Amino acid sequence: MDITSILSGYDLSNLTIGVLGGHSALDVCHGAKQFGFNTVCIARKGREKTFEKYYKTRGELGCIDEVIVKDNFDGVLDEDVQKKLQSMNTIFVHNRYFWVYFSDFGRVENDFHVPIFGSRTLLKIEERDQPYNQYHLLQDAGIRTPKIFKSADEIDRLCLIKAAEKNRGYERAFFLAKNKDEWELTGSKLHEEGKVADNWREATIEEFVVGAPVNFNFFYSPLTGELELMGTDTRRQTNLDGFLRMTADQQEMALKEVPLKMIETGHIACTVKESILEKAFDLGEKFVSQCKKLPKDLDPSGKGMIGPFALQGAVVAEEGKEDIVIFDVSFRIPGSPGIRATPYSGYLHGEPMSVGERIGLELKNAVESNSVEMIVT
Repeated sequence: MDITSILSGYDLSNLTIGVLGGHSALDVCHGAKQFGFNTVCIARKGREKTFEKYYKTRGELGCIDEVIVKDNFDGVLDEDVQKKLQSMNTIFVHNRYFWVYFSDFGRVENDFHVPIFGSRTLLKIEERDQPYNQYHLLQDAGIRTPKIFKSADEIDRLCLIKAAEKNRGYERAFFLAKNKDEWELTGSKLHEEGKVADNWREATIEEFVVGAPVNFNFFYSPLTGELELMGTDTRRQTNLDGFLRMTADQQEMALKEVPLKMIETGHIACTVKESILEKAFDLGEKFVSQCKKLPKDLDPSGKGMIGPFALQGAVVAEEGKEDIVIFDVSFRIPGSPGIRATPYSGYLHGEPMSVGERIGLELKNAVESNSVEMIVT
């Protein structure tokens, strides 16, 4: 992807920020408008009203300037759409939709001729079925993760089996087992009931760690070389959240009639003690450093981590000390605008800042310093 030649045809004084219609689109577009950029959203037919009606720019209201409606999200790869985006001097901010809704992510890497803010190749490392995935990267970075078991034969403690949902492979259908027999019995039962995907036996088997769940949402600026903690949050999942609001006897009764699900439905802003912030920053620094060392086949740009990413895990208490164990990595903006409600970005910037606003600020600074090529791939 020759980003230099594409950018050479852009009017950098009149950039448009592009997004897919969902996940973090409003967060990104709101942030872009705060710094004077135009916005464009590629929305999927049947889900376009949020962007085409309710948050469409009208006078002082709204943040979506233009909407392109396609039958499917991968319509963003259509030649006419790409030409229009290029004519609008578009920098695209990607999110997990690029992986979830595209049958061949390689086409995003190779056939999407629009500059992407961040890395266009690191996103696939989130997927646990990749030859080199987030577990390898975390291990190479020296970041603590739960113990991973290569096969069910090795299970010697309570484990979380990270199986995918049957009907929606990108959603969770995790289950617990403390030995191989339980793994086989529970997995087979869930498969027969149509709750886990056919390939559940290939799912990651991970030591079950009990702690306070926290997502550490960072931003790394190639322009300054600095790592920032934008905020911390935790997940809301349906219908797990509903079960957690019940008493034990109600849970037992409800589970007989209602299957437990862990479908991502939102996030809750939370804070952590100042005494563990240095631990969190240390993990973020190790992560950024390791990304810079990735080989060309994983990161052809050689730029490493650009902009927002998240290390998701839990704070655990062991022998009177707290530690952070990381379960998951997001190599892009998290779908969690509520982290603006935490104080960490404000401690640095003076006022709380959303991730979308921080992206807008980075792009503004890049334009002013003639450094846009540093932050796009």
